Order: sequence, then C-alpha cells, then structure tokens
Amino acid sequence: MSDPELHAIKSNVHVDDLNVKSILSNRGITINVDHEIDSDEAMILALGYKQEFKREFNLWTVFAVSFSVLGLLPSIAACLDYQQLVIGASPVPWILAIIFITSVALSMAEVASAFPTSSGTPYAVSQLAPPSIAPIMTWLTCWSNWLCQITGSPSVNYSGASLMFALGTYNNPSFQPTVGQSYALTLGIQIVCSILTSLPTKWISRINSVGTICNIAFLAIVFILILACNKRQEIFAGDSDFGSIPKFNSNGEAWGLYNQTEWPTGIAMLMSFLGVIWAMSGYDSPFHLSEECSNASSAVPKAIVMTAVGGGVIGFMFMLAMSYTIVSLDLITEDPQNLGQPFVSYLAQILEKPIVNTATAMTVIASFFMGESCMVSASRVTYAYSRDGLFPFFSGIGAKVNTITKTPVNAVWINFVIGQLLLLLMLANDTAVGAIFSVGGIAGFVSFITPIIFKITYSYHTFKRGPFHLGKFSRPLGFLSVSFVVVMIPILCFPYVRGGDLTLDAMNWTAVVYFGPMLMALVYFLVDAHKWYKGPKSNLDEGTITYAVDGIPEEYEKESKEKQDSSD
Repeated sequence: MSDPELHAIKSNVHVDDLNVKSILSNRGITINVDHEIDSDEAMILALGYKQEFKREFNLWTVFAVSFSVLGLLPSIAACLDYQQLVIGASPVPWILAIIFITSVALSMAEVASAFPTSSGTPYAVSQLAPPSIAPIMTWLTCWSNWLCQITGSPSVNYSGASLMFALGTYNNPSFQPTVGQSYALTLGIQIVCSILTSLPTKWISRINSVGTICNIAFLAIVFILILACNKRQEIFAGDSDFGSIPKFNSNGEAWGLYNQTEWPTGIAMLMSFLGVIWAMSGYDSPFHLSEECSNASSAVPKAIVMTAVGGGVIGFMFMLAMSYTIVSLDLITEDPQNLGQPFVSYLAQILEKPIVNTATAMTVIASFFMGESCMVSASRVTYAYSRDGLFPFFSGIGAKVNTITKTPVNAVWINFVIGQLLLLLMLANDTAVGAIFSVGGIAGFVSFITPIIFKITYSYHTFKRGPFHLGKFSRPLGFLSVSFVVVMIPILCFPYVRGGDLTLDAMNWTAVVYFGPMLMALVYFLVDAHKWYKGPKSNLDEGTITYAVDGIPEEYEKESKEKQDSSD
C-alpha cells in the first residue's frame, strides 16, 4: 500500500471503536480475520461486508471513471434537444443549474466519505433515517438509484448510435436509418461495452483512464475547432434568409434567452435544466466504486467534487463557444437534412464538411467510453443491491463475484438484458425513448438527496463525519440541495406543449416511466417485502463475529445465539 493515509492494523476489528455508524454498530461486535488488514478493509468490514474486490482504483482512476461517465462532449451533444432547443443557446441556464448541482454533489460527497460502500446512498439512508421508516426509505432509494443506473448506458449508447447514423446521413443524404437499424447498432455497442466491463478491475481502470484522456482531449479539440474553424459566414453567404452575418454572435444574441416552449420563460428555463442535469449526472459514480478504491473515504468524495466542479466549469466554456457561434436554432429544429441529431446539425451550420466529420467522430468515440463507464458504475450498483437481497428474482446471481476477474460479471449482463428491454421504447416513438433521459435525471436526484434529507434533520446531531466534510456549511448546502431537487422533480415531468397541442406523441412520458416502477416497488414492499427486507445486510461469516459479554443489547445477544444454534 503506497498511499500514506493507509496503514496496517490488527486483524481484530472492533466496530464501535471506528468512527462509523453501520449495520453492525452499537452491538459490541468484534470481527476476527486471519490476515493483516489496512484501514480500507477495516472500514468495509465495519460496514458489514467482506472485502471481495481488489482495491486497484485510486483518486485519479476513480475520477477517470467518473469523468468518463460524465462524458461532457457526448452529453452536450445528446442533450441539445433538452436545453438549447428549449430556451436557446445562452449559457445562463448552465450557470444556474451548475450552482445547485454542485451543492448536491458536495452534500453527497460528505455522505460518501462517511459510508464508503458500493451500496451508495441507500446504505446511508438505512443509517440516517428514523428506525421506524428506515427499511421502506432504503428500499425506495435503492430502486430509484437502480433505475438511474440501468438507464444510463442504454441512453448513452442510443445517443452514440444516433450520432453515427447522423454522420452517415450527412455524408449520404439518401441514407435514412430505420428503427431496426438503430436498435441493432445500439445493441452492438452495448455488447462491446458489456464485454469490456466484465474484465478485471485493473483492465477496467486502464480502459477508463484512456477514456478520460480521450474525453478531455476530444472536448478540447472540438472546442478549438468550433472557434478556430468557424466558417458560418462562408456557409451562409448568399442565403437570402440570413443575409450577411458576422463571424460570431453579439453578446445580446449569445446570452439572450429564446423560449421555444408554450410555458413562461422562467418555467422553460427550469425545464432546460434537464440537459445540464443529464450531462452532469455521472458525479456519483465514485461512490459505487468505493470498495475498489484505495483510501476510499478520502479519495471517493474528492473524486465526486472534482467531477462536479471540473465538469461544470469545462461545460460552461463549451456552452459559451456554442452560444457565440450557433446560427439558427429554428433551422436546427426544422432539420432540413433529416440528420435526426441536433448537434451534427449545429456543427454543419458553422464548419466545413471534413471538420464536421472529424468533430462528430470524436464525439462518437467519447460517447463509447462514456457508455462503458456507465456500465461499470451500474454493474457495481446491481451487485451491491443483489448482495442486500433487493431483487426477488436474481439477487443470488447478481451478488456473485467472478472468481477469475474478481468483478461482478453476472451483474453486468443482467444490466445488459434490462437495458435492451428498455430500448424497445424506441419502437414507440422518439418521445417515449427520450423519457429514458428524464428518468435518469429524476431517479438519480431522488436517490442523491434522500440521505441528505435525513443527514440535515433526524441525524443532524448523530451523523459521524468522514475525513471529507463540509463543516458549518453542511446544513445550509443540504437544505439548498433538497430545495432544488424538490422544485425540479415536477418540472422534469412537464411536457413542452400544453392545451390543445398536447397529444400522446407530444406527452412527456417521464412520469409513467419513473413513477410507474416506483409505485410498483412501493406496493411490493407493502404487500410482501416488508416481511423480509430490513435494509442492507451483512455478508460476513458468522464465525468471524464475536459479541462483547458486557453491555451488548439483549436482542443482539439472543440473535447471535440463535445464529450459532442454527449453524450447529
């Protein structure tokens, strides 16, 4: 262990001596292991879990996964529909949204430092919520976070396939992809991502480091191309609809709002936050890699903050370049070339054909790495929740770690199958499959703020902070985060039209795609799951646990005796 903050400790872990509140706390428990362990393994044992993964991630590599999941270039390309084509190209909505998103990220980083486990926010909820409602709140947080995770890779890879087809149509206008072709290409990308995600942690770490370098480099290159190779004057020369246009938009045009919805401008701006929320939705990934990260209680929250702050600043710079170069949002909406991808339409307005091909190809490559990173994060979540017995049909399969790769291969392919089923929504229409984007935003936000709610209320005076904490700003930032999410949840369900223009095709199906499964999860808990689901459960061998003779609560002494009798 080269990390100076890690140190070897005795083989016996006295849970109550560690600064952690866990499913084993306050029970006088000592965990006996047959080898020397470091502080990382001591922490995960105290949280109630075996150390089953190799800790081959560090601050940089876990940030690499997180920034790759963020995938700013492909995310901005995928979300043009949900931001620029709602309120205009102004960077103002990005600035406002990033302020609140960073607040959420900081609050979640503080939680991650205290509970560095792959289970993520649900584990924190189980320890921070009042005992009477902890099981149901943990259950709902699990399902919400899982919905966020399993929709991530399919939506990213669907977007990547759309970029590839748009490039094909751009170079050959007679080519128009069918729904079947779109599904098949997305399927192929999903298969490759799943294979890569099934590799050992060391290889995944290297792949994601390459992916992060590509994401950063390609973002910088496309940013430079947009500004340095801007040929919009030449491209629109002689066009009677535009006349003579300057090389860059004026400050008023670049920063002005252009409401393209039937809602008031303030509501439209809030609706445009979906683009920012989705583009910035990867900052929670380090939380789910905690059990594979060295010095997790410090490195993981730092990676979360680095991703949110770095992504916000870099994204703003890119949005600024777009706002000063975009020619016509109306023309992008009309899509006269039938490209089906607004970002490629935007590039075609300002760049010559070879540069459009180069910039789009880079975006496709970045999108692939983003999809693979999303798959990595999602597989760890499925594994962790299977370990806790969340899923009625495949928990036993999903909780197994492959003996060769030491990674949750079963969870990877479970997610693959579910992702392909979700992508069948594209057979309905673009609005239906677009709901996957909105679902990822709402589902993630709900799971992010649930532990924050209890941290700043019920557990405010008992919360045991980790090495990373917000000090006196913890509660104010917590309330700011919760307030933002409470406002945004209904906003993200708004359709872009209303009144007589609201048809089934124009409807926002997010409420159905998200709240439908969540309602079923709630009903299932009330009818059956409440009988057996009590929250996260330890997978430690009972033989490694001993209880203190003095001071142990009677119910835990009885529970220990019953377990021992059953094993005998």
